[in-house]
Amino acid sequence: MSFSASPLIPGQRTGEEGDWAALAQLAVEAVTQAIPQIPAAGALEVGEPGQDPAAVTGPEPVGAAIVASISGGPEGSVLLVVGQELVAALKDTPFGDLEPAKAMQPALEAIAANLGGRLDGEPTAIEAADAHSVLEAGTSVTMQLSTAGAVSVLVGISLRAMPESGPSGTRGNSRSWGIEMLRDVEMEVTCELGRTRMSVRSLLALAPGDVVELDRLAGSPADLLVNGTLLARGEVVVVDESFGLRITEIVTRDAT
Repeated sequence: MSFSASPLIPGQRTGEEGDWAALAQLAVEAVTQAIPQIPAAGALEVGEPGQDPAAVTGPEPVGAAIVASISGGPEGSVLLVVGQELVAALKDTPFGDLEPAKAMQPALEAIAANLGGRLDGEPTAIEAADAHSVLEAGTSVTMQLSTAGAVSVLVGISLRAMPESGPSGTRGNSRSWGIEMLRDVEMEVTCELGRTRMSVRSLLALAPGDVVELDRLAGSPADLLVNGTLLARGEVVVVDESFGLRITEIVTRDAT
């Protein structure tokens, strides 16, 4: 579907150019970090942010449009437009029929968190023809997520309230305006021994006593992840009959 031929979300720019530039940078970072939460047939690549959503090509044919409100800092909405192929796949899984809005909720939660906010209620599915209203209420940016050169997901982010300037005077820097608000928020901390990839056929064939080989050598340090982001590595220990992790290395952003 070409949005210039049949606009799904006609462009309407509000706010100053500086607002859009700040939002575009923030949005690309937020979506890039949320990609592992977005179901896709292959690796997703983030396209350049667009200021005119009416000229953006989305997935063809469109399968579903899902919108979620965000608050807790930035105020606005996130829109995901996914292709029919993904919607069909969600209807025929070994775990039952998955609603697109429910399946995309982790991705929307990740995007909202990376923007410095949180979801305000649950995501909802809307008619594709009605999606134009989502980006009309604030400063908005769109971007394509492509798999093997084909557009799989269109992401639209619209903010009515941008972050206030921080101590550095930089508008839209989530580290300057959001960290104080997040200090008392509980985060999910996971200790990961290793990972592997398996087909659905192999997963369904698992039985008690089977061994799943991980991509980690014996004796290698385990990873400590916070909301899916690598924070540290360490050694697995036993403390009062419970497993624990002795931190041996703090992983910086540059190292990851």
